[in-house]
Amino acid sequence: MSTYVVVGLQYGDEGKGKITDVLSAKSEYVVRFQGGDNAGHTVYVGDEKFVLHLLPSGVLQCKGKCIIANGVVVNPKAFIKEIETIESKGLKTDHVFISRRAHVIMPYHILLDTYREEENGATQIGTTKKGIGPCYEDKIARVGIRMIDLLNPSVLREKIEKNLKIKNSIFEKYFEKPTLDVEEIYNEFLALGERLKDRIVDTELEINEAIRDNKNILFEGAQALMLDIDFGTYPYVTSSSPSTGGVCTGAGVPPTALQNLIGVAKAYTTRVGNGPFPTELENELGENIRQIGGEFGATTGRPRRTGWLDLVSLKHACMINGINNLVITKLDVLSNIGKLKIATHYKTEDGKIIDYFTSSTTKLYNYEPIYQELEGWEEDITKARSYDELPTNAKKYIEFIENYLGISVYLVSVGPERSQNIIRKELF
Repeated sequence: MSTYVVVGLQYGDEGKGKITDVLSAKSEYVVRFQGGDNAGHTVYVGDEKFVLHLLPSGVLQCKGKCIIANGVVVNPKAFIKEIETIESKGLKTDHVFISRRAHVIMPYHILLDTYREEENGATQIGTTKKGIGPCYEDKIARVGIRMIDLLNPSVLREKIEKNLKIKNSIFEKYFEKPTLDVEEIYNEFLALGERLKDRIVDTELEINEAIRDNKNILFEGAQALMLDIDFGTYPYVTSSSPSTGGVCTGAGVPPTALQNLIGVAKAYTTRVGNGPFPTELENELGENIRQIGGEFGATTGRPRRTGWLDLVSLKHACMINGINNLVITKLDVLSNIGKLKIATHYKTEDGKIIDYFTSSTTKLYNYEPIYQELEGWEEDITKARSYDELPTNAKKYIEFIENYLGISVYLVSVGPERSQNIIRKELF
């Protein structure tokens, strides 16, 4: 068997979509295992730009099947919209399927997400207001609606009625907002189920059969480890586990089936939304990196916060994920900056020097990064296709990362195009 897992190692937006797209050309299955349409995976094909939120990024190249697995929360309307967008460009989507066990994002989830953020004001988490968190809440509370329920009218109606008793009470009495109508939502989602019925299948059965048949299977995560519900900068995190471990519960496969664990990180660091960011550059250089790197959210359009590469958090992410293959993206953005800095340690409030990540988000705000300074390079590296073509200082930058983490960089991305890669070893 040949299984591959692509996960983010920072705060999302590392370029996982591009890497998944590249690897999917040789994959017989591409499986998205967590998150929802809060993700934003951008893939460039020539002059064409594809922004995918819910569909697996392998949808453009995979000749086999693309699966949205049970760990994903699905907005059926967002799914249909993406399908229509892809098909309008002349591409087929008849190879895309959704797990019967995947939970459905309902209109009340989106409203709850929106009203909570509005109420929190300056202390809001910075969600995409897509209803992701509230949908996962219902899943854990065992009152969620699953894709299979869209195909069972009596079950669907009963679940909507029960949910709206509580949700409407919250809307009316707490948020002082209008209530939702059972009949309207029931009819809408019953129709959505009818439209999607041929795509709703038992995905975990097929995935495990494919593993036994030694198929090439690519598992794709959204967000990243530093946004993990357990191991990220809680509470400024997502509502699922975008880790390699999340594949097991999010797709229904055993840990023994996972082989090539690929972690993706930018050559610097970005973050969207609130939360601590020790290496953030709140100056002209940070703005220059944002503009050169096009650092604006694919889902929200929000400007991303930018900063130096943080190897302390990156080591934490590699440890939790068990990464054995590293990808460094956007190395080209660091050209012509001059001196480059990489954080290797933190200085705590009491003056202690540490090289490990803290579980205390409150303390992290006050940690001071300790940097190693490296010489930069002036050359344009966007046309480099072999490691030897990189400037000496660019190679030293990559090698510094490898030596610190003890993990080899197998691919370096030097531009947004799927061809702008330096592949140091073949995984397939």
